[in-house]
Amino acid sequence: MKSMLRDTLILFLITLIAGCALGLVYEVTKAPIENQELKTKQEACQEVFPSAVEFEETETMEEAENGEILKELGFEQVSIDNVMLAKDGSHNPIGLVLTVTDHEGYGGDIQFMMGIQADGTLNGISILAIGETPGLGMRAEEVLKPQFANKKVEQFSYTKSGSMSESEIDAISGATITTNAVTNGVNGGLAYFHEKYEEILKGGGSNE
Repeated sequence: MKSMLRDTLILFLITLIAGCALGLVYEVTKAPIENQELKTKQEACQEVFPSAVEFEETETMEEAENGEILKELGFEQVSIDNVMLAKDGSHNPIGLVLTVTDHEGYGGDIQFMMGIQADGTLNGISILAIGETPGLGMRAEEVLKPQFANKKVEQFSYTKSGSMSESEIDAISGATITTNAVTNGVNGGLAYFHEKYEEILKGGGSNE
């Protein structure tokens, strides 16, 4: 009995010390991790909206509300994770940076940022997370991303026979599912922008 009590006490002390150590490590690393995440987020915003001087997070809606808006627009597989106002040096809003996730990727969710000017021009996209097939879907950064830069269209489509217009995207050879997911995500972001923010930004006002 004494041996069991001693072993139990030793195990308890080891667990307590390990827990305290983990808590200390978490507190020490928490701030640097948050700062790095913020820096990465700001850099991604700047990539898709280089003319902006600052970025301000706008209203955060419930996921269900976002989902209902996108569902009504015909984009059930798309979610808007974050909305940032892009502002000029005088703090005037000049567009949006959306964080978008499309749930139709071959290897799972594909998340990216997209910058949209007040007049609806898409500056481009910055891929944040993707887990597609190496050599195929993973070529989205190389093949798809450049094709969305500086385009002002209502909606994109993709083709396997060579794009003939501003609104057409050349599909990744052998990765139609990835191409569809990225294109659908971009279209969802554009539709969300036109539905919720286009008129607000044209007037230079706030949605609040």
